[in-house]
Amino acid sequence: MKKWWTATGLVAAGAMMLAGCSGSDGGSSSGEDGETTLTAWAWNVNVGALEDAMALYQEENPNVTIEVEDIGRLDVYDKLSTGLAAGGVGLPDIVLVEDDRIGGYAQAFPDGFVNLSDMGFEDNVDQFPSFKQDLATVNDSFYAMPFDAGPGGMFYRRSIFEEAGVNPDDIETWDDFLEAGKQIKDATGVAAMPLDKFNDDPTFRMMLNQLGTYYFDENGNIDLTSPEAVMAMEKQMEFEEAGLIKEVDGWNGTVSATIDGSVATIPFGAWYYGTIIDQAQDTSGDWGVFLLPAFEEGGNRASNLGGSSWMIPSGGDNEEAAYDFLEFFSTSPEAQVIAMEDYGLFPSLNSAYEEEIFTSEDEFFGGQKIWELFANEMADVETPYYTEDYAIGLDEAIKAQADSFNGTPPAEALQAAAERLAERTEREINN
Repeated sequence: MKKWWTATGLVAAGAMMLAGCSGSDGGSSSGEDGETTLTAWAWNVNVGALEDAMALYQEENPNVTIEVEDIGRLDVYDKLSTGLAAGGVGLPDIVLVEDDRIGGYAQAFPDGFVNLSDMGFEDNVDQFPSFKQDLATVNDSFYAMPFDAGPGGMFYRRSIFEEAGVNPDDIETWDDFLEAGKQIKDATGVAAMPLDKFNDDPTFRMMLNQLGTYYFDENGNIDLTSPEAVMAMEKQMEFEEAGLIKEVDGWNGTVSATIDGSVATIPFGAWYYGTIIDQAQDTSGDWGVFLLPAFEEGGNRASNLGGSSWMIPSGGDNEEAAYDFLEFFSTSPEAQVIAMEDYGLFPSLNSAYEEEIFTSEDEFFGGQKIWELFANEMADVETPYYTEDYAIGLDEAIKAQADSFNGTPPAEALQAAAERLAERTEREINN
């Protein structure tokens, strides 16, 4: 592994209420000498991944170049929404969009993005797991090309487990993990896992995903009151009542707990690997990963947290050139492996999993084949239905979690959150 970074974009903010657009000045150029310069907006490690993919693409397409503007995740969305609302003015040829926002943008601005199915992308869809296909599809057409994903896992400290006499291979269910957590706490004083109890709900989201539900269902109805959602929140509270959750202050608090060994596990997406090896360099060999525990014996342990895809704003001068490059990037195992090895971006491309890195042992993780573990769960990840109201759903789910930690029974907290969500979005609540 070469270079890894510490941040991942995950939480959406604000609902997009503007509708309709057409046309764009493209922000790109095609010279008289046949050279084409594509423009792109992205952030953080995605910038380098895009530039490296272009270097590969140029081996067969030397007359195409790319200019990537790293303007920060939220700034990308601000500029994208503004440009779309203005009819496409000032937009790039290519833009990175997190999966939870794809549907919202495509529905709020139905003419704002190239319909990739019309360009022929349907021929490639079987190369991606079903949940990534679903997230890139709006009204039965593809509007995004799948890129990275965040298959979930429990990153754990081997030394803490060994001191407590706990074998991670024996943990198959959340009840197993609850008992293991108690044993670890008694033996070492270390909490089972961290959580920003009142500001974020990543563990709850992964639990919902593995149970095949989310804030909304496939039809866009509110699903926070489902038996699965209640069971997930109640299970989380069992860990709280046993004193096994360490309250942390946001991202920095989670990273601090990772470094100082005050938690035995960190439930997160595969991308958290980069943070561990970057921020806890002196713990090499002391880490392992196991899948999220199931809710019942033999139940689903696959989950996903995070991920993004590429979209092409419509009306630009270089739609076909942008499509050809992104199709190459999205379906090239070599380009995808570079993005993972150099930048920590876990690929969605199935054929990438046949590359050597996915069967290699990782020294930092005690020789475990962690990428094979993550790759093997991708086919079993259920589709989370975000809708254009995902940001509001996230807000209300976090409030429900906070209420639960403040003593409200989870079923009551989730019911109240669902009712607020219905009032804010005018969506129906599933009975």
